[in-house]
Amino acid sequence: MDLLTQTWSNLTANRLRSFLTMFGIAWGVVTMVLMSALGEGFQRGNQHVLEELGKNIVIIRNGRTAMQAGGERAGRVIRLSIDDVLALKTRSRLLQHVSPELMRGGIQTKSAYNAASLQMSGVWPVYQDIRTIEVDRGRLISEADCADLRRVVIVGSEASRQLYADRDPVGSELKLNGLPYTVIGRVRNKDQDSSYSGVDNERLFIPYETARKDFPIPTPPSTPDSVSAIIAAPYPEVTAQMRTWIEQEGLSGFVGLFANGPVEDDVRSVLAPLHGFDPKDPEAVSMWNTAIQAVFFDKMIDAMDEFFVIVSVVTLLLGGIGVMNIMLVAVRERTREIGIRKAVGARSRSIQWQFFSEGLALTLFSGGMGFAIGVGLCTLVNLAPMPARFTGMVVTWQAAAFAVAVLAAIGVAASTYPARRAADLPPIEALRYEM
Repeated sequence: MDLLTQTWSNLTANRLRSFLTMFGIAWGVVTMVLMSALGEGFQRGNQHVLEELGKNIVIIRNGRTAMQAGGERAGRVIRLSIDDVLALKTRSRLLQHVSPELMRGGIQTKSAYNAASLQMSGVWPVYQDIRTIEVDRGRLISEADCADLRRVVIVGSEASRQLYADRDPVGSELKLNGLPYTVIGRVRNKDQDSSYSGVDNERLFIPYETARKDFPIPTPPSTPDSVSAIIAAPYPEVTAQMRTWIEQEGLSGFVGLFANGPVEDDVRSVLAPLHGFDPKDPEAVSMWNTAIQAVFFDKMIDAMDEFFVIVSVVTLLLGGIGVMNIMLVAVRERTREIGIRKAVGARSRSIQWQFFSEGLALTLFSGGMGFAIGVGLCTLVNLAPMPARFTGMVVTWQAAAFAVAVLAAIGVAASTYPARRAADLPPIEALRYEM
């Protein structure tokens, strides 16, 4: 208790010097908190926007062969069908979920209040999970809807606004090209900035089996079994391994519609025997693997975080140097005091602890103030409206723990040398010292 009282007295005796020293440390901690919160908010915001399209999905579409195979010429169009969906569902090693998607544009849609020409997709229920199709009213498409070929529809938020204004659409009748459908749900508003067939806010979703009966693809040589696309999701461990694969092989082979990553190779190995194309033909079917985007973005965020950490630590180190210099000045100013204390029996260890505690207290107290200021600034910023790709300033416990650890290390390092120097002063020379 005496040590703490003496430490506080010595710090308050030189208020201006203590304040200037504390400002350097506090500014370093504020910088660390703000940069960490900025990076976290940016990462979460972009992750949210990426997942609005889907959770690491693979979009498989028709292609055209670029290689000869089995006597077939190159340039042959490969058209996907429901048989391909079933084959991928049962034979793929890397895909966990698979759904067909039958897309039709220009569907004449009429409610009791308005009419519009909209895009429509016929899908399986699992598609809704893969593509993050979530409703804020009503329910999603079920297995029973598909099995019974029910004429039910989910409307996007913008499509609902066009057809119903501010009214609740659930339970109402909606005519699609003159056929009566019942609205069972409304898709929540999605902050979607990428798509392959139009944004979900402006679309309609119905059971695939119903779409196959009511809205088959009309363009020859398509058949009733033809699908517009196959939407799939790899197993979570496959997505987790994507970063390792990219680091080993480089990014070039994984980017584009004709990529040759492990997931793409797995899909082509399943579909090649069904369509008679070479499994190594990169153009036979086109694929967009959004997990590549996620990995690329994560690598960019990691690099940004490393830069932020370096800047923050350097700022704190400069503050630590300031603490050390101030403590060395304090040792010089109190040289005679140290000599008197040693002359009356004070031990070197007690003098060392005195100066060490002053430096550490100065560092930790100013660091705590800096952390509080940083969190306060983050809270103020979060009161303002945020853009789609930024969720606000997010302070995580990992960032707080890192700031505390760095602060403690710098405090110990900045206090040890001045304290040791004070303890090593010979008492006779200290008593003779004059400023």
